[in-house]
Amino acid sequence: MANKNFDECTSFLINDGLYVGRICRLENVLKTIINKHGYMKNVSAALAETTALGVLLANALKFEGLFTLQLQGNGPVSTIVTDVTSKGQVRACANYDAKRLEKAFALRKNEGEIEATPHLLGTGTLVFTLDDGKSDYHQGIVELQGKTLEECALRYFRKSEQIETMLKLFIEIPESKEGTWKAGGIILQRVPELGGKDVDMNTLPELRNEAEILMNSLTKEELFDEKLSLNEILYRLYHANNVAVTKSNTYEFACRCSREKLLKTLRGFKEEELSSMVDDNNKITAKCGFCSENYEFTIPEILEKLN
Repeated sequence: MANKNFDECTSFLINDGLYVGRICRLENVLKTIINKHGYMKNVSAALAETTALGVLLANALKFEGLFTLQLQGNGPVSTIVTDVTSKGQVRACANYDAKRLEKAFALRKNEGEIEATPHLLGTGTLVFTLDDGKSDYHQGIVELQGKTLEECALRYFRKSEQIETMLKLFIEIPESKEGTWKAGGIILQRVPELGGKDVDMNTLPELRNEAEILMNSLTKEELFDEKLSLNEILYRLYHANNVAVTKSNTYEFACRCSREKLLKTLRGFKEEELSSMVDDNNKITAKCGFCSENYEFTIPEILEKLN
């Protein structure tokens, strides 16, 4: 049964708009994504954490379209991609070399431990992309530097956006294959033009320190307590800071792949190129990296409307 208090992201203000924030937690979204892929546990953990961060960041944007968070590296995990639509549809996937990952675990003698996401990717980049599907396309890139995904994201805001940001991510890894994956987080940002105009500037360091201390007091057990709504958690944290909820969005897994889209892509190849893709059953098989759906095509089917 679906947990009514999960798969949500709630936006809020504190200190009369001096800080804007979002808090989220995911369960069924992750369950669907992870079950479709069957990745190694370390990869699934990194994917879950990245998906939570993607939802937190997408929820802050006023757009109709797609927000994509992509991690690229030269490590055993080469890419992790999460994209979130303005309608609350989420999908995610990863690419990795299982043998290389197992070898790394053996060398470090840490098999069974969950490593920090950046450690799996090695040297690389963190890429933020906003696409409205029309004319507005924005991309931000920063080097993947930091011991944790939190540190990497904070570096992006400090270097690229120059927005004072505080961030905390959480993940709960099931003890068995039948267990439930959970991930979430909370983010606070100081955006001067949005509020806090009546705040004494001399008190800003104190207010920031208080906001961060209260944010860091949030525990994994509290965030993932199914008896608590996100609004109740926010009130516990910031009731003395005039917390005000501004909106709440829900999220679900949804993949945008389709047979028609893949057919259109294949029709961009020459006939001799298509022939090289045919398997022993005289078919071309394509698998979606996001939902693992398999599609089969024959060359006559692909060429049908081209002649």
